[in-house]
Amino acid sequence: MSVDDFASPGNVHVPDEAEPVMALPRVVPGVALWWIALQRAPHEAARLAVHLSAAEQVRALRFGTDALRQNWVVGRATLRLLLGCVLGIPPADVPLARGRRGRPVLAASGAPDFNVSHTRGIALVGIGDRMPREARIGVDIEHSDRAVDADRVASKFMSPSEQTHLHGLPDDERRPRFLRLWTCKEAMSKATGDALSAPFRRIDVACVGPLALADGPEPYVPAAWTLHAIPLPGGYLATLAVWRAMSAPHARA
Repeated sequence: MSVDDFASPGNVHVPDEAEPVMALPRVVPGVALWWIALQRAPHEAARLAVHLSAAEQVRALRFGTDALRQNWVVGRATLRLLLGCVLGIPPADVPLARGRRGRPVLAASGAPDFNVSHTRGIALVGIGDRMPREARIGVDIEHSDRAVDADRVASKFMSPSEQTHLHGLPDDERRPRFLRLWTCKEAMSKATGDALSAPFRRIDVACVGPLALADGPEPYVPAAWTLHAIPLPGGYLATLAVWRAMSAPHARA
């Protein structure tokens, strides 16, 4: 199976929620983006399971419900299919490994970086298939009607300028704007591998104009980052973060 089996390069479009696997338009050269619907019929999940490694097939058996198991199998197997196409090897041979703080990476010299995010039965995959080998990427996806106490969470994770901006918005604008800022921070923390240990309150995302990092401590310095909104249907919000400064020791872990 090849990438062409998922979407024709000449017919790439933003999918509706019924599409199982679709290529999304590239928002930055060098990074391919994929939308994966995880909720499939049992026979489809079983068909995809053959692409898992032996250890992953054992791991799949540990999930508590059939729904959780099938979602994980579909997501992991489809990720292997996509990465196998990029590497030119069978999906089961893709050398997936755990990097910094468990961040999934490819354990192969010169292999591209990739990242995955999940929400509501959807997986978003980014693969840096044409980027410098030292670059790292992160993606995060949320739904705009996610139940979240924006004011309370902002007080813990947003910078002072971000909090001021959010407090000045009308109630109906505050939550979606909070979620957009959150996807930016999450995407950056996933690129570095810091995850929830990232210094979120010191990572200052620009609140007006194009998406951009305004300020932050190493390695979250503006010159090293670009942020890109990923257009998605159905009220989904997603951000791609590209990190190009890889001199920090933990970036190579």
